[in-house]
Amino acid sequence: MGKVKAVIWDLDGTLLDTLDDLTDSLNAALRENGLPEHTRDRVRQMVGNGTRQLIIRAIPDGIENPAFQKVTDAFLREYAMHNQDKTKPYQGIPEALQALAAHGIRHAVVSNKIDFAVRSLCRDYFGTQISASIGDDPSRARKPAPDSVFAALEALGVSLSEAVYVGDSNVDIETAGNAGIPGIGVLWGFRDRANLEAAGASYIALNPEELVGIILSL
Repeated sequence: MGKVKAVIWDLDGTLLDTLDDLTDSLNAALRENGLPEHTRDRVRQMVGNGTRQLIIRAIPDGIENPAFQKVTDAFLREYAMHNQDKTKPYQGIPEALQALAAHGIRHAVVSNKIDFAVRSLCRDYFGTQISASIGDDPSRARKPAPDSVFAALEALGVSLSEAVYVGDSNVDIETAGNAGIPGIGVLWGFRDRANLEAAGASYIALNPEELVGIILSL
């Protein structure tokens, strides 16, 4: 067995395909406020930096738009009700978690998604497989700041030298770099290889099976 004792995972685009529920909830909030809606592919490029940035990117004039807070509140309400309508784990993810756990590796989630959703999604889709789940909370700087990674590792009782971070976007790779741990990019999520390479990914995995091999080789 290698030195890795913990994998810190991103959630959206890495463990769970949440894009349809995010798109539907965002468009419902935009419709409610008489604002133009967005395609699924456009929303794919907007997510990853938390709710505030999502709404800034989604509405004309961003935070200067008088409807900014109303759209934010509507999105949070819609997403609280509909975050499990179409969401599902990516193919091979449950097996990957199990394979790594069989080698004594523990799992945590660090996400820029609002904290209540991170906790409920991790609980409902992965149960006890995820030992710590941390989302966006005013008490901590969000990714790419490393604060949540440090909190997750403290909860697991694992040192930085024994951890890796896995995610699908430049934000995730930058978070890993800021925390001082290897960042592994995955290609089944919301961003492409060029995005991950430009951010400095230590490794890039095409599928969950390949990801397991990379982690066990470290």
